[in-house]
Amino acid sequence: MNWIILIIAGLFEVGFTTCLKLSNNFTNIKWSVAFAVCITLSFYFLNKATQTLPMGTAYAVWTGIGAVGTVIVGIVYFQEPANFWRIFFIVTLIGSILGLKFFAGSH
Repeated sequence: MNWIILIIAGLFEVGFTTCLKLSNNFTNIKWSVAFAVCITLSFYFLNKATQTLPMGTAYAVWTGIGAVGTVIVGIVYFQEPANFWRIFFIVTLIGSILGLKFFAGSH
């Protein structure tokens, strides 16, 4: 359950970064409020996850989910570049996130 909570926190991180862009420097009230809700929920769930997961692992996975998700949103919705190297490094980041998940308890 703690990993699901952490994934939810990461998804809300993608939400708050997307809302940040759409808020137009916080001049669009709807997206500014959505930003505040998403960032609050993201940190709430991150806090819950760190109660049972190692803090460093949880933080790294949370930021990784946010980074990968934000890049995907940028490519799909904001026509940001999707060249070979950008995709290559996103894939390596996903591999690192999975590695942290599967080996978090290893010594």
